[in-house]
Amino acid sequence: MQITTLCSSSSGNCALVSHEGEYILIDAGVSYRGMTQALGALGITPRELSAVLITHAHSDHIGGLTTLTKRVSTEIIASAEACDGVQRHTCEERRVSPIEPDREFAVGSFTVRAFRTSHDSPGSVGYRISAAGRTLSYCTDLGIVTQTVLDAVRECDTAVLESNHDVTMLRRGQYPATLKRRILGDYGHLSNDACSRLAVTLAQSGTRRVILAHISRENNTPTLALDTNVHALQLAGATVGDGGDIDVTDAPQYGMSRTYTV
Repeated sequence: MQITTLCSSSSGNCALVSHEGEYILIDAGVSYRGMTQALGALGITPRELSAVLITHAHSDHIGGLTTLTKRVSTEIIASAEACDGVQRHTCEERRVSPIEPDREFAVGSFTVRAFRTSHDSPGSVGYRISAAGRTLSYCTDLGIVTQTVLDAVRECDTAVLESNHDVTMLRRGQYPATLKRRILGDYGHLSNDACSRLAVTLAQSGTRRVILAHISRENNTPTLALDTNVHALQLAGATVGDGGDIDVTDAPQYGMSRTYTV
């Protein structure tokens, strides 16, 4: 199983999970043109997608669905609570399949389980995806790490985690006070420090790779996110890097990542 992030920022989020010629898209927050170009660079087309898993119905996660559903017949999957928002965006009620968190379901040879996340969008979820004995967790857009999240992501081989903002940069930045409170709240976004604590827990459970995602352009930098997470892991006694206990990298805010084997 492999994962490639196609974009990961407040401007758009989209990732491709693949295994032996089967493909799942997680979120569709980029334009159909951008999506098609990115998939084309990987040698596939949108018509080859088995499903699109939606984490929640904010525009930076579903912005490309309107055109995608007009062009291809791929199944769209979202939590029951998120379906209304997704359907309003796609105008295709019959194309959106509601699922319940904590219940496994199959997409081709993939086994998928959604889990609830603490975010200010109804039915927000992350996903745990398994194939051929390997497991990936995808968990962005959450204000706090709940026990539900911990239980879902622990012992996965690779984890995509939100490392959205540096708290000091955010507090000193130019965002309005109301937006700062939202981001810092229990239903907002995860800070570098909070992400690093989760990364340590995952390393201790056997996770070998963490991909830092949804890094803010205004209130963070990829270098700062990486440094914070690596420092916390090293303080906990982990060796970080290829060949070490765990590898940490960042998902590009604009454009594709390299393809990672889970």
